[in-house]
Amino acid sequence: MCGILGTINIKTIQKYKSFLYHRGPDKQDSISIDNINLYHYRLAIQDLSEAGNQPMQYKNYTIIYNGEIYNHLELRKKYSLVCKSSSDTETILHLYDKLGVNMLNEIDGMFAMSIYDNINKKLFIARDRAGKKPVYIYHKENTLLFSSELNTIQKLVYLEINEEKINDYFFLGNHYKNDTVFKNVQELESGSYIIIDTQNLSIEKTLWWSIIDQYKKPKLNVNIIEAKEQVEFYLDLAVQRRIDASDLEVGCFLSGGIDSGLVTAMASKRSKNLKTFTVAFTGAYNEAPLAKLVAKKFNTTHTQIQIDFKDLQTDLEHIISNHGEPFMDSSAIPSYYVSKEAKKYSTVILNGDGADELFGGYRRYVPFSKFDFFEKNELITYGSKKLSRLLPQSHDKKTRYNYFNRLVNLTAQTGIDIYLAATTDVFIGYEKYFKNSPNLTNLKKDYDYINNTLEGGLNKIMCLDFENLLFGDLLVKMDIANMANSLEGRSPFLSKEFLNYAPMLPTEFKIKRSQTKYILREIAAKMLPEEISKQPKRGFEIPLKDWVNSTIKDLLHSYLESPNAYFKNFIDKNFVYNLLNNNLNIPSEKRAKMLYSILCLEIWYSNFKTNQSLI
Repeated sequence: MCGILGTINIKTIQKYKSFLYHRGPDKQDSISIDNINLYHYRLAIQDLSEAGNQPMQYKNYTIIYNGEIYNHLELRKKYSLVCKSSSDTETILHLYDKLGVNMLNEIDGMFAMSIYDNINKKLFIARDRAGKKPVYIYHKENTLLFSSELNTIQKLVYLEINEEKINDYFFLGNHYKNDTVFKNVQELESGSYIIIDTQNLSIEKTLWWSIIDQYKKPKLNVNIIEAKEQVEFYLDLAVQRRIDASDLEVGCFLSGGIDSGLVTAMASKRSKNLKTFTVAFTGAYNEAPLAKLVAKKFNTTHTQIQIDFKDLQTDLEHIISNHGEPFMDSSAIPSYYVSKEAKKYSTVILNGDGADELFGGYRRYVPFSKFDFFEKNELITYGSKKLSRLLPQSHDKKTRYNYFNRLVNLTAQTGIDIYLAATTDVFIGYEKYFKNSPNLTNLKKDYDYINNTLEGGLNKIMCLDFENLLFGDLLVKMDIANMANSLEGRSPFLSKEFLNYAPMLPTEFKIKRSQTKYILREIAAKMLPEEISKQPKRGFEIPLKDWVNSTIKDLLHSYLESPNAYFKNFIDKNFVYNLLNNNLNIPSEKRAKMLYSILCLEIWYSNFKTNQSLI
């Protein structure tokens, strides 16, 4: 796990070492070739010797690379690669020399890599299937710059804000696929690679893997017993690879839920004295007792980390600014604190990311498994709109009434708003207070394609969530939180095998009646304590509405009541002031999310103005 930075037709950066130091505190180095400058920031995990340092060269190729290739030793054997070190970076160079871009299909890993061919003057930049490791690309006229983080690009070139994308942010909560908040800056999409002609800066882009293509394949003709055996095998393989591909001790996040419990069960077979970590948040649901049951069963060395958010008022601006663009997922806060504390005990942590999106872990998937809400039904839409006006507001998101209320509001929507109401659900229904409607051009394009191509509401929403929620929110959140603290998170459920296999499982193996994540629960019933397999899905249940009314109240008023508040370019100021003073009949959870999303915009914009490059 590292950080990468590269430039074309931009002078050598003398003070580059501090830019991404948090991503690679062990070694920072650079190389200049032709009109290319490549910079690397190393967090040493595989081959801790200097032989693993980057930039690394082999024949006419030079690589800088962020990530881990978990099956690289298997690939050395398969293709008879003769390498001098045990570094996966060297494996990539030899594979690229032998297979070219086709090597991507062989790799099980997370990566953002750049390989320069100094004979053909081509620069290859590629990203893994799920998009765990980020790379952003600035291209304007005859200059190009790419980096693991937007904040680094901002320090090097003058950036202009694309306000259309800010309007989209309020309704989506993040930025979809290659969208960013800046003009001339795009994020390379998951499962994509580009080849840049470094002489004229022409770019060829290829989508080498797509979750949509996996969902388009016929469902597997297997019974539940066969499917469970295959899932167990793939999980065991994924965990083994992610433990073996480290010269440092690998620990596990243990949440008390099914996903992390299964990962821990598999890891305990591969690692003696496995370290596990559970986080307990003051004022939130305490999962520590359940996690302790799992730790006891598998005899792990268990640590409970208590977090009280006492420094939140001070830390919040830093946490939000780490993202480099507006980002409204408030679980980024506990994610940051978890990573900060876990780093004190370990550098490499296994987690359960991706299991919910691949195996049907969210409660909102249940109605979509029964009915395709994306199909037009004017009668249902009309009736739901009428009913939604009559229903009283819900102020407790954990109640059945709140679940029903959200379902009615969802079915009252049409088109892309159905998906937004089922996921982000912040400003849907309040569009009249915005100066412009959201465009969400790329999301609408994919929504239409998925809706017209796939069958069944469950397949559609899970595919959309993988493309949007996982890629644009959850993986971003964890990457920023982990790397801000020089911590590497590895996700067995996002292995090559799972990404190709899970979308083809019959939907009833994911949602059965009202049971989410059915196949994983069946496996958990065999491996984990009974209390775990019956637990509902829980995320970071932070008390956001309480924070808005107390802990961060002063910060909210300071930013939102400023005469120069940036939100006024997009939202009716009186609406925001009424929100701030709680003068509107809006559910308290929704009000808190609205205010927090606006605060995130203001903090980001303040940081942007302060740190904008003058180059």
